[in-house]
Amino acid sequence: MVAHETALSLIQLGAVLFGLGLLGRLAARIGMSPIPLYLIGGLVFGTGGLIGLEHVDQFIELASEIGVVLLLLLLGLEYSATELVTGLRTSWLAGVVDLVLNAAPGVTVALLLGWGATGAVAMAGVTYISSSGIVAKVLNDLGRLGNRETPTILSILVFEDLVMAGYLPVLTAVLAGAGFAAGMKTVGIALVTVTVVLVVALRFGKFVSKIVDSDDREIFLLKLLGAALLIAGLASSLQVSAAVGAFLLGIAISGSTAHNAAKLLEPLRDLFAALFFVLFGLSTDPSSIPPVLGWALTLAFVTAATKIATGWWAAERAGASRYGRARAGSALVARGEFSIVIAGLAVTAGAVPPEFAALATTYVLIMAVLGPIAARVIEPVLRGADRLRVRTA
Repeated sequence: MVAHETALSLIQLGAVLFGLGLLGRLAARIGMSPIPLYLIGGLVFGTGGLIGLEHVDQFIELASEIGVVLLLLLLGLEYSATELVTGLRTSWLAGVVDLVLNAAPGVTVALLLGWGATGAVAMAGVTYISSSGIVAKVLNDLGRLGNRETPTILSILVFEDLVMAGYLPVLTAVLAGAGFAAGMKTVGIALVTVTVVLVVALRFGKFVSKIVDSDDREIFLLKLLGAALLIAGLASSLQVSAAVGAFLLGIAISGSTAHNAAKLLEPLRDLFAALFFVLFGLSTDPSSIPPVLGWALTLAFVTAATKIATGWWAAERAGASRYGRARAGSALVARGEFSIVIAGLAVTAGAVPPEFAALATTYVLIMAVLGPIAARVIEPVLRGADRLRVRTA
């Protein structure tokens, strides 16, 4: 009996991984992020889907937790503490505008749907943060990394990441139903932790890097992954959020160690992150999507406009041309991995209604597809409109 269940588990897990590989290849062929396809794959195999997975749920659940840790760890590895502090100083105003314009629609819809303060706080994060992974890929694919507006885009993304370091502990406290005093205690712990890590990273980053570094790839991977899971677990026990713990560890690792670590961990991150997106899809009943489709489309329209407005305004302040402003705004439209991370935390805590998962899934599906399309077409559309205006003048 045990051998039979093991065989079924291997068959199901193998089918899931092979299927994800095919979906990833399809996404690469058509030039889009694989995230929407991974979510759709989860919808097909999950609750209310065509095929049920009964033997690999626990493995996928644990793997998805590791996926979140690796996503945030590699995000932290992209920045040094100095870059974060500099980015915060130079982009704080644009970051605040971005936060207000893009969190407000999520809060409004959650309140209109009667999800209360908990749903509003969670939905604010879903609609606020752009997908740094999709944005980076689009900028690279379109050859815009050297453009004048690109530093503005990156500074806004850095600010969003810093906001996440403070937002996730707040969200954790809200989802746990903690009172005001307990919530403030959690936020206080988070702020102290972030401050201490930034100071350590600025002054002793080389020592942190030396502790995890190794010339042997096997030893390096074991130390790096072990440290990430250990720090994430300790952070979670302090109610700071495992994701924030991993992010802070990434910031503390610098120089060539950070570069080598990113190269070593990228395949693992992609694998476990894919399982995370599948798990979120598994927890969403496809039949719950049609009732929230109108809200998802409304949010997509509004938040695409607010992101474009944010990027346009910030790039204008940086002296970018009219087309550069349009490129900056459209580059920020995509939502993806971190919107799903936030939604996953809310759904796992059981603090939001089932419709929340359906709305978040549908919204991210739309935005992960719309973002790259907007980035590609906004400049040609704008130039075409200018030519038409000249002809008719």
